[in-house]
Amino acid sequence: MEHSNEPKWYVLHTFSGYENVAKENLENVIKKFNLENRIFEIVIPEEDVIEEKNGKKKLVTRKTMPCYIFIKMIYGDDLWHNIVNTRGVTGFTGPKGRPLALTDDEVLKMRLEKIKVETDIEVGDTVEIVEGPLDKMVGKVIAVNPDNNLLTVAVEMFGRENNVELAFDQVHKVN
Repeated sequence: MEHSNEPKWYVLHTFSGYENVAKENLENVIKKFNLENRIFEIVIPEEDVIEEKNGKKKLVTRKTMPCYIFIKMIYGDDLWHNIVNTRGVTGFTGPKGRPLALTDDEVLKMRLEKIKVETDIEVGDTVEIVEGPLDKMVGKVIAVNPDNNLLTVAVEMFGRENNVELAFDQVHKVN
């Protein structure tokens, strides 16, 4: 495989339940071999869901793709051994275990890249959540982070106010 100067997203397979261990070990490999200029980001796909247990509802983070982590890097064959020999990683997903970069469409669908979004939502605005486990709930915006396309919204659930972080496209402004 040719060495490209453009960072791309790749998928790594991990042992079941070892996603966090693999990510931590990869971060140690990056430091040990000074790969900060080649490996930029490691993501474990997760989502927040509301679980009910013993009559109580609780917001928990759950892995959406167990046994997989995403890594953004400038790939070269010299990195292959460093990555696949990392504790917790079983290999790349791709033909015969060789890395296959995700397409731009796949990267967007999995929300691995942030697209700059303009919004007229401001602190103090009331918004309705239109996507995710808190769908149809209404809350008040308490912080806007345009660099990451995120809002912090105070939502009343379980009898108390909770702050949740949401993407701009997960809410609609209520007039």
